[in-house]
Amino acid sequence: MNKSNWLTAAQQCSQRGDAYVLITIMGVSGSTPRNSGTKMLITEKETFDTIGGGHLEYKAIAHAQKMLRECLQSGQNSQSLEHFQLAAQLGQCCGGTATVFFECFSANAVNIMLFGAGHVGQALVQILSSLPVKVTWVDERAEQFSQCTHLTSINNITTVVTDDPCGEISTMPTNSYFIVMTHNHQLDFELCQTLLKGADSKEFNFNYLGLIASNTKWRRFQQRFAHQDIDEQLVEKIHCPIGLSAVKGKKPMEVAVSIAGELISLYQEESKTKSQQYPKGKGVQWRELKTILTQQVTDTHLITETK
Repeated sequence: MNKSNWLTAAQQCSQRGDAYVLITIMGVSGSTPRNSGTKMLITEKETFDTIGGGHLEYKAIAHAQKMLRECLQSGQNSQSLEHFQLAAQLGQCCGGTATVFFECFSANAVNIMLFGAGHVGQALVQILSSLPVKVTWVDERAEQFSQCTHLTSINNITTVVTDDPCGEISTMPTNSYFIVMTHNHQLDFELCQTLLKGADSKEFNFNYLGLIASNTKWRRFQQRFAHQDIDEQLVEKIHCPIGLSAVKGKKPMEVAVSIAGELISLYQEESKTKSQQYPKGKGVQWRELKTILTQQVTDTHLITETK
């Protein structure tokens, strides 16, 4: 991201599904660092642009980060309008006032780790690249990614070339989605085993684990899981056969459409459940707005009288 450009940052955050707060100076009176309409953007770890620096910006960033934490927990957008007296409240030498509007846009991305950059993997990423998801695409073979640079350069796609695909699992947030379709059956088994054992030990949890496999391969995997004393209920969490049964076909894109359809169905249901747990924010109420506007008028009169 360009740290001097809030608009570029907002576009990229929206494309990736990252949560962010847009801060706008709605009104000023007296002497202030920046004028009305000035904006800056805050993410969990970064800031873009400035509303003038100093204690006003420090307090604005702190308020934005508090909103972000609440947004990430509830999954709901929110708004807030705050009034700052630069001299009396913040100790800044410029004695004006500023009314600042905060808009928090919640994260809307689903975290997906896809193992395998073969024909089906490439077809699936082609679909996922246009959805509100973050894809970490893992393969041992760098040449597989070099065949599809038009996909690897997309903002919500991150490629990982590694000799230890199982080790990448721990880098994902809890409740991520995992899709296993590598070129190596043994690696497929090890990936599934790592995920199941991690869930069993409560080390981490996953929302989805899909495995591409024939009936024969799947039966052998089930037998091997039993020999490893992995709980049968955990094994049942694996989506195999992967994808929607109503979507037939064996061509890479047909299989990819089936898998994408299953993922969309699951993450939309999850979003619906989460929205029922947390009531939607009501935004800025008229009573709150009236109080702030009245205070701003009072502050303006006081500043005028002291000049």
